[in-house]
Amino acid sequence: MTRWTVHGEHPLYSSEWINLRLADVELPDGARFAHHVVRMPYPAVGTIVHAPEHGGVLLLRRHRFVTDTWGWEIPAGRVDPGESLEQAAEREAVEETGWRPLDLELLGSSHPTNGLMDQRFNYFFARGAEHVGEFDRTETESIAWFAAEDVRTLIEQGEVPDGLSLTALGLAFTLGRL
Repeated sequence: MTRWTVHGEHPLYSSEWINLRLADVELPDGARFAHHVVRMPYPAVGTIVHAPEHGGVLLLRRHRFVTDTWGWEIPAGRVDPGESLEQAAEREAVEETGWRPLDLELLGSSHPTNGLMDQRFNYFFARGAEHVGEFDRTETESIAWFAAEDVRTLIEQGEVPDGLSLTALGLAFTLGRL
């Protein structure tokens, strides 16, 4: 049996966005040590907005200061308290693109760094979209519609650098949604 035993955790730093903790863990062979753990208070959602009548897949271009990189992404963000996953997916898409996703389907979820943090990403696929206004220019530089084959090319060229978008798009291609 390879399950680790957790003897407890204590906080090192906590905020509304992130909690860094130190866990007291024991391996099956009896070795015991402290392990850093990042606890995320809220899950995240990402939505592939697919509307062939508008050009295909809606992506946004933005800069990420943490990695100092630019790239194309799907709309994504955290789920606010009291929100359903679907409500958060719709809100984030509208905020970041100005388009409301229609006919949302949950594709799946993942824990992107499950050896270090408990954050859960939930991936949605929207069949259609309606334009409802402008996007938040503090988050998004530009938006564009791409044919599915062009999304593949962007991925191959390294123009989709974030893990949430790569995982969601890869899942959509694998499941035959794109």
